[in-house]
Amino acid sequence: MAQKETQNSIYMFSSNPRAVLNRIKYREPVVEQNKRHVRYGNIMYDRRVVRGNTYAQYILSTTPQPDPSEQRRQQEAKRRAIERKRAKEQLRLRTPEPVEGRKHTDVQTELYLLELIDKIEESSVECQTDAFLDRPATPLFIPAKTGKDVATQIEEGELFDFDMEVRPILEVLVGKTVEQALLEVMEEEELARLRAQQRAFEELRSAEVVEVQRLEEQERRRREEKERRIKQQKEALQKEKEAAEKVAARTFAKGYLSDLLPRVYSMLREKGYFYDPVERDVETGFLPWVMAAVNNSLGKRCVARTVLNTLIMDITERRLEAFGQQDKK
Repeated sequence: MAQKETQNSIYMFSSNPRAVLNRIKYREPVVEQNKRHVRYGNIMYDRRVVRGNTYAQYILSTTPQPDPSEQRRQQEAKRRAIERKRAKEQLRLRTPEPVEGRKHTDVQTELYLLELIDKIEESSVECQTDAFLDRPATPLFIPAKTGKDVATQIEEGELFDFDMEVRPILEVLVGKTVEQALLEVMEEEELARLRAQQRAFEELRSAEVVEVQRLEEQERRRREEKERRIKQQKEALQKEKEAAEKVAARTFAKGYLSDLLPRVYSMLREKGYFYDPVERDVETGFLPWVMAAVNNSLGKRCVARTVLNTLIMDITERRLEAFGQQDKK
């Protein structure tokens, strides 16, 4: 009974109940009424409405237990971070040593000064427990209540009217949708105009490129025709010159060799340069055939000997490899 009286004395209304005004427009600016700011008409923005339960509840953890390997990895990462911090502190520049006759003094730079003593006050406390007693169950932690619990009575239609509240939201959504649609249509039209302009520019450029190629091809054909005509004229002049030189040489040779051939034949016949046909046939036909047959026979013998040597070398290498493998085993 005493506890109920204590609770009734603690949980009291801090202000008189009042009706919450509804908004007329979407995102209506805050107006002053009776020198107080009027909040939004949503129940979630009213401070007098208590959210959640009013008592502590023990909730089991639904999160999965951490993996031992993950814990070891986190501990290793913490240890490395501590080592890096310690190394940085060692590498940090320190205050230089004091000069002779002086010494450094520690000064507190905190906002609140504390008394520094050499010996900390300590006290020893002993406790003897009963033997073989089971550990009692850990009591649930129930934090102490803070603040004040309030309540209010809300009648139907006091907070907000759905039809009236949803109208500005729908207007904004529809307006944004229509605006986005118009922007997309305008963008598509602009892209279509850009594509048409790009196609016209590409067609004009293609026509100009084709015309330039046609003019270049025409100039190339004219240049090649000119070079071909010049080359043909040079070849005709060269042929005329060679024909005149050949005619002159033939005339000179006929005049020079008219009586030379009979004298040469008679001189060669007298000196015995004309050979016997049978002997010539033996030297040019029979002897080369004999030499070719001999060379062919010798070549076959050399090839057979080379093949035999190759077979012997392969067999020798395989036996050496087999002996080597046996030695390794």
